[in-house]
Order: sequence, then C-alpha cells, then structure tokens
Amino acid sequence: MSSKVVTRFAPSPTGLLHLGTYRTAIFSYLYAKKNNGTFVLRIEDTDKERSKKEYEENIIESLKWLGLDYDQFYRQSDNLDRHKFYLEKMIKEGKAYISKEEAKDGTGEIKELVRFKNPNIDITFHDEIKGEVKMNTTDLNDFVIARNLNEPLFHLAVVIDDFEEGITHVIRGEDHVSNTPRQILIQRAIGAPTPIYAHLPLVLGADKLKLSKRRGALPITSYKDMGFLPEAILNGVAFVGWNPGTDKEIFTHDELVKDFDLSKVQKSPAVFNEEKLNWFNKEHMKLLSTEEVNKNILENLPENMRNVKLVPIIFERITKWGDIKNMVSVGELDFFFKQPEYDKSKLIYKNVQSSTLNISENINKAISVLEELNENNFTKENVKEVLMKIADSLESRGELLHPVRFALSGLDKSPDPFVIAEVLGKNETLARLQKAI
Repeated sequence: MSSKVVTRFAPSPTGLLHLGTYRTAIFSYLYAKKNNGTFVLRIEDTDKERSKKEYEENIIESLKWLGLDYDQFYRQSDNLDRHKFYLEKMIKEGKAYISKEEAKDGTGEIKELVRFKNPNIDITFHDEIKGEVKMNTTDLNDFVIARNLNEPLFHLAVVIDDFEEGITHVIRGEDHVSNTPRQILIQRAIGAPTPIYAHLPLVLGADKLKLSKRRGALPITSYKDMGFLPEAILNGVAFVGWNPGTDKEIFTHDELVKDFDLSKVQKSPAVFNEEKLNWFNKEHMKLLSTEEVNKNILENLPENMRNVKLVPIIFERITKWGDIKNMVSVGELDFFFKQPEYDKSKLIYKNVQSSTLNISENINKAISVLEELNENNFTKENVKEVLMKIADSLESRGELLHPVRFALSGLDKSPDPFVIAEVLGKNETLARLQKAI
C-alpha cells in the first residue's frame, strides 16, 4: 500500500445530499489535507435508472461552495471494463460463480447472477473510531456481487474502484460497518490491500432519529440559498461529532485542516442542531470586513430601503443574509420609511394609568432637548446623552424611553429609540414625537 494518504468521497447521484452525507466528505477531505494526501471524488452512478446528471452537478457545486477541492475525479460507470475483468478473473479462479436463478418478480424468467464463494470465516479489522471489529461471514452465505458480467453490484464495484484508485483510507458512515466483511473478502479474492477504515457515528436530527431527506434534512445548496456562509457550514458540520479537545469553536478552513484529528471523533451518534448552525454563521459573519457586511446587507434590501444607516440595526438582528428578506416581507423595517400607525394606549408605560398625565410632558421635554441638537450632530450617542438626562430624573426611565420608542417605531419590539432617531433624522423624529403628543 502506498504510504501517501488517499481518501475518497463516493456519493450516488440519486438525489440531493444533506449535511449528514457532506460531513463524510468534510472529514475525508480534512484528513487527506492534514496528511498532505489526495482527496478523490468518485460519483457512483452505476444505478442507471436513479442516477441523474443534475444530482451529480449539485454534488460538484456543493463541494466547490464548501471549499472542498478534490484532487482527482472519477465516475464509477467509466470503470465497467475493470469490473468485468475482475469478475471474470474471480470466476476463472473459482472465487465466484455464475448462478442461474429464477427472477423474484414472479415472471419465471431465469437470470444468471454472479455470486461470491464465501469461505465462511471470521473477519477482523481495525476501525480508527470503533477499534477492533470482528465478524463471522457465514450468515452472509454466497452473496450476489453482480447481476451479470456487465452489471456489478455495490460491494464489488466499490472494492475494485478503491483498489484501482489507490484509496488508503475509507472514511464513511457507521451504516457501512456491516458491509465491510463482504468487501474485505472481495479484496482478498482479487489481491487488493485492505484500506484503513473509519466508520463515523450517525448524524441524528432534533428528533434523535437518523438525519434523512425523508424527514426534512436539507441539501447543502438550500443553505447557500438561505444566505449561510460556506465557512460557517464547513465549521458547523465539522463540529457534528468532532471537536479539537479545546474550548475553541470558530475555525477557518485552514485551521480545521491543521487541527483535524480522527481520534477526536466521538463514538456515539451526534445530533445536528439548526440553532447551533445559525450561531456558527453569525460568528463567521462577525469576522467579515465592514465593506463585505455593508455590501451583503444592502444587496438583500429592496432599492428603496438601501440606507447604509440601517446596516448595523439589521446586522444585529440577523444570523444569515436570508433573514433580511424575511424582515422586509413581514414589515419589520417599514417604520423607518413611513410613520407608524398604532393604538395610543400603547404609549402608556407598563399600562399604568396614572402615568398618562406625565406622558405628554415627558415627550415635550424630549422634543425640547432634541430641537437643540444640530442636524449634523443628530447621532445615536448625542440623542442618548440628552434623553438619558431626562430619563434619569424620572421615577423610572421607562416613563420617557418607552413612549419615545413607541412613538418612533409603533412596534412592541424594535431597536432602541436612540438608534431609530439617528436613522430617521432630526425632522422626522420630531414630527413623530409631536404626533404622539
């Protein structure tokens, strides 16, 4: 076996793949790069009926977006001649045989399957995550390895492809553990070395069941469309069932390569948490330059809302770029662009009736001090300074700050009144406060 590490990601293009599947690609990639090795992408497209070109293209697009650049690319369907060569060789050597059997579809048709001649032995292999695994192959019987000489099945094709492509490390999901004894038997039959195996524990959804497309697991490209950063998805998915053994959680691509260690992969199933992924994304957004943040936020706003003063307000309230369009669609930003309509009783602080006597007086005080501010100095810091002097003189700050904020936004939940005032500007702020009175 070559001393150089060669890993592979070998998906079938029979559907859109979810994050759990791409975790396998991420771990395989990180392990290869950590060891200055080669990362192979092999599209396993021998299922002609279900394999689709658009799914293959989606896999390639997703890997590219994540920054998982593969060094070599293969399609399993291109290897059919080699599969046939090894099949004929195994039959000739008595390690496999053609079995004429009646089709199970009830037609009575006789088919010629190729079965592997099982030596019925114990197979032991070392797994980098699970440790030593021992299985007896007797229960497998003489298993089918091809529908005919031109149609190899999964176990045979995978073994031959891994051998021909020089794969040294097979990092894949735990659901493949039971496949390994069959594949080791085939490896021995064709004279191929056994690669080093690492079977990753399952990825579970929030319902603690295996993450799957059937129960709403999203393809990677959906996260791209929602406005997640690829660096955050890479970081977040890498942390599903792995951590570096330190408190550090935010990693760049290169830091993940440097610190990745298969021995730190947990042995029990890992739960994928959408909220945690949002957190990873927000942390990576914070690492972006001001120019990059401004560009992305303004691009996601309608043209009539592209006010750079809104950027910090929006940035504080989002975890991904797609949240901006949601804010716009539910009218969360409308009050910045038109005077809000609201029930006047909402101006009352904590619904205390006695405070109504003071509301007009307090808002009038606010208007007086704000009028003295120059339009050019109408910043959130200056607005806060003059308003807090009034608020601190009252029994409760809320007696001023609540009605001012509500007069400006008309919303139960909104940014603080100082921020809103800066965005609205002096004239509009005073007009809204006057309306409240």
